Amino acid sequence: MSTFGRDTPMERPNPGGRAAVFVPKTNAEDAVKEMLKNGSGMVGFGNSDGSVTVYFENNRFNDSSLHKWESKVWKAYGRMVELSPTVNKLVCDASNLAQVGFVQGPEIEVRDMELLLGWLERTNAVDSAPAGPLIHA
Repeated sequence: MSTFGRDTPMERPNPGGRAAVFVPKTNAEDAVKEMLKNGSGMVGFGNSDGSVTVYFENNRFNDSSLHKWESKVWKAYGRMVELSPTVNKLVCDASNLAQVGFVQGPEIEVRDMELLLGWLERTNAVDSAPAGPLIHA
């Protein structure tokens, strides 16, 4: 089992609250990689057992309003904070994921653009990348 960074939120946020933004590591377990595709937007929080709860949107139905990576992040964040029923949720060991930033209030802050761009490149979704590290809703 792995652990996550000290700045990873440790509980499900309320609407407007702080959540971590993740990408899967290149050596993530196959089961995790299989779920996260198409430049998925992933948000979540750490659990006391060292696992991470992640809500994601991978736009598997090719909805044009979910083409941009940040649109996927906002969709996943909305599901998480509103406790919406979804199959786009997983709990996995933290070693499968790298935290690249945060969502809080009306902003996504990407702190590791290189990791994010690497993820989008691996999933043929570079054209969905944000213009910069600070994205407003």
